[in-house]
Amino acid sequence: MAQLIRKEDALEYHSKGRPGKIEVVPTKETKTQRDLALAYSPGVADPCMEIFNNPDDVYKYTAKGNLVAVISNGTAVLGLGDIGPEAGKPVMEGKGLLFKIYADIDVFDIELNVKDPEEFIKVVKALEPTFGGINLEDIKAPECFEIETRLKQELNIPVMHDDQHGTAIISGAALLNALDIVNKKIEEVKFVVSGAGASAISCCKIYLALGALVEHIFMFDSKGLIIKSRTDLDKYKQQFAQDVATITLEDAMKGADVFIGLSKADVVSQQMVKDMAAKPIVFALANPNPEINYESAIAARPDLIMATGRSDYPNQVNNVLGFPYIFRGALDVRASAINEPMKLAAVAALAALAKKPVPDTVNVAYNDLTLEYGPNYIIPKPMDPRLLVTVSTAVARAAMESGVARKPITDWETYEAELYQRLGTDDMLLRYINNKAKQNPKRVVFCEAENIKILKAAQIAKDEGIAIPILLGNEEKIRCLIKENNIHLDEVEIIDPKSDDEEYTRSIYGTHFFEKRQRKGVNLYEAKKIMRERPYYGCMMVDRGEADAMISGLTRKYPDTIRPALEIIGMQPGTSRVAGLYIMLTKKGPLFFADTTLNFNPTEEELVDITLLTARAVEHFNIKPRIAMLSYSNFGSTPSPEANKVRNAVASIKKTHPELIIDGEIQAGVAFNKELLKENYPFSDLVNEGPNVLIFPNLAAGNIAYHLLQEVGGAEAIGPILLGLRKPVYVLQLGSSVRQIVNIVAMAVMEAQTKEDK
Repeated sequence: MAQLIRKEDALEYHSKGRPGKIEVVPTKETKTQRDLALAYSPGVADPCMEIFNNPDDVYKYTAKGNLVAVISNGTAVLGLGDIGPEAGKPVMEGKGLLFKIYADIDVFDIELNVKDPEEFIKVVKALEPTFGGINLEDIKAPECFEIETRLKQELNIPVMHDDQHGTAIISGAALLNALDIVNKKIEEVKFVVSGAGASAISCCKIYLALGALVEHIFMFDSKGLIIKSRTDLDKYKQQFAQDVATITLEDAMKGADVFIGLSKADVVSQQMVKDMAAKPIVFALANPNPEINYESAIAARPDLIMATGRSDYPNQVNNVLGFPYIFRGALDVRASAINEPMKLAAVAALAALAKKPVPDTVNVAYNDLTLEYGPNYIIPKPMDPRLLVTVSTAVARAAMESGVARKPITDWETYEAELYQRLGTDDMLLRYINNKAKQNPKRVVFCEAENIKILKAAQIAKDEGIAIPILLGNEEKIRCLIKENNIHLDEVEIIDPKSDDEEYTRSIYGTHFFEKRQRKGVNLYEAKKIMRERPYYGCMMVDRGEADAMISGLTRKYPDTIRPALEIIGMQPGTSRVAGLYIMLTKKGPLFFADTTLNFNPTEEELVDITLLTARAVEHFNIKPRIAMLSYSNFGSTPSPEANKVRNAVASIKKTHPELIIDGEIQAGVAFNKELLKENYPFSDLVNEGPNVLIFPNLAAGNIAYHLLQEVGGAEAIGPILLGLRKPVYVLQLGSSVRQIVNIVAMAVMEAQTKEDK
């Protein structure tokens, strides 16, 4: 499904809170006067002199070794053209963001108000002491060729113009696999190339390095076929000039094995595809609209292998498969350049990865359980977590073998482990939840639809294909809010439980509720009357299967939402209680906190139930739970009733569930301190890997901890998640943001899917 991005959403995203997408964050302590004296004067003088005496120490004492400059003059911005350096800045910030989230590389984006190549080169050369690498971006041809060539010659750090080489590397890997599938040799196939800009020329150069023959490449620019008799060719086009009479693109396509499109939309017809050789390969990479659309091309030739630049079709040629990992590998061996062997190593690594079995997390992310090497899967998907290790390692090895590495890697196993640590898992978890929800969106009741945050979240959930919203509230008020705030929910079902139109439904729901509660202090009149309350009405919709999940609590007290859920939905079979879980997204990965919202002072047996409920929930996220049961005591150091309760609960769980990684009673600080554990408690289950699940001894401890981590520690909270209910009901925390509400909706849908499967 194509991603629906509205203008107002994009503008709000970039402007909300702190404008822009990136910031600088300190990496050292800065809290005391001593910290500041070490960071600046007088302490900073010592590393300065170390670097003065040994310039390579700049990598030891500064951020240079993990810092890349994304540099542009805004003359060829992503299909927008020459819009200038200021207008191009959001794109450069976005590139910096991708470097960080995919490869943990820090970036300063630099927009130069310079068009003259000589002046551009001069400025960038002067920046060399600051950066470990230079990523040139969105510079128009032919100036970009001269700029990159000169900078690579004159700088002693990696330089790459991603517009040229990114597409070349990714399409090169795709081409190798496509040719492998159709059983054709690269040196024998005929290429037709539409486009002769930076990307097209770089692509063809890498195809030559892979074995293609220049006499088999027919390249077209806006004036026609590039042939030797033309007098308007620069030196970059001349290397692909054919010694033939000019022919049209239509004629060239006859009998062609491979079409590479890096030009504009709709320059290729169905007939042209039909005229290609058997088992043709078409890479129509113009964005956002390809040279021929996917449906038309496949209809013309069912034996076709096709790639585009779009995410909503198979085989997306996406530069993010390359540049983060190429620079990661180059930086990690302190390479002096990104050379041809390193680029070809990236090509080979990407091609090889596509032939390996696809992890379940990738299948879930793309809602496709059939991903396997073949015509519809010739290159890895951008969200494949194996890319960082696979491509970065290949590039680093090639840098060493080609002699440009100044800090060789000697322990590859340790290096790969370090790369996995860079990945983190917080963003991956959110992606997993959202993509799992998109596989099978469910009907979600929003009980407080007269709130603007709820309506915005409902629109996003609908647009993203996460959920099918059902809005509860006064229809006139909701319609008015939708119109005033330009929210796109016109076709969404709206129900007012208090309206006369719902009298019949209220009567049915009330009778059903009375049957559940008639011996628990509720009479029939009260049962029907209470159905005017949205939490009760929404829970009854879920209970009766007229909706799959319910969201409430943004403007209501917690008990007012949880009570209807317990009275109507009830607990799932085999469960003796309900518990509250928060997912805390931290810089070190997700942490699961329980119980944070429901059980005030659980007994030993209740702690066991809470822990097992939480462990099962964590396993649903494809995460192996590592559980620390917390106390103020460490393994019997304080033999109090409170500590004994936790200790006994751990012993009980170990006895009945020996497969679980769990330990306690233990202090939170000790649980996360590997050195302290190894030195003092080497017997602990947590000595090798720290916990990702924290079970608190009482509600106060859990509630205080998650609030502190959220507000002071800067963690993002997802929750509360109610564990143990028969069907999903989610209670929003007071003041939840639109983003938090959308995350909760995705969680609710994911849980509804799981319970439906059962």
